[in-house]
Amino acid sequence: MKTIKILTLVLITVVFSACSNDDDSTPAPVNAEEVITTLTATLTPQGGGAAITMQTRDLDGDGPNAPVITVSGDLAANTVYNGSLALLNELEDPADNITAEVQAEDDEHQFFFSATNNIGTIAYTDMDGDGNPVGLTFTVTTTTAATGNLTITLRHEPNKSATGVSDGDITNAGGETDIEVTFTGVNVQ
Repeated sequence: MKTIKILTLVLITVVFSACSNDDDSTPAPVNAEEVITTLTATLTPQGGGAAITMQTRDLDGDGPNAPVITVSGDLAANTVYNGSLALLNELEDPADNITAEVQAEDDEHQFFFSATNNIGTIAYTDMDGDGNPVGLTFTVTTTTAATGNLTITLRHEPNKSATGVSDGDITNAGGETDIEVTFTGVNVQ
């Protein structure tokens, strides 16, 4: 009987020891992905003229409704445009300015641009603290008259040192896509 009591005491000690919380380390905080409902690209001609606005708005987030995508007008041929991006989370009231978050965490973000049908070329004009591109500001240099698509993708935690990434090639970037939109039928006249 004495042996059973000792074994029971040992077993209880093992069970309580196994359940104790000896870990004094604090878990690393989780940086949640940004919720982006609205992306607005504003393109202003360098020589003067009306700005062109391209926008996607998805006011139900992951809901059933497709985003509303608009382009305010045609781009002029053989023109350089200064571009800027604005990002919002309009599920919040007031709307949360995600642009400020991307600026504050610029080393963890990069926009990628892709244009089809030779409508133009895009170049970065802003860099993070390490000299890598971000893409909140950029230039678009249009070509002769054409119609094509412009895709804008924001990657969170891309590998900015991977081959081609600093030149705007998304192929080796990795990371997570925060938002991607394709503006179809962009006219250059």
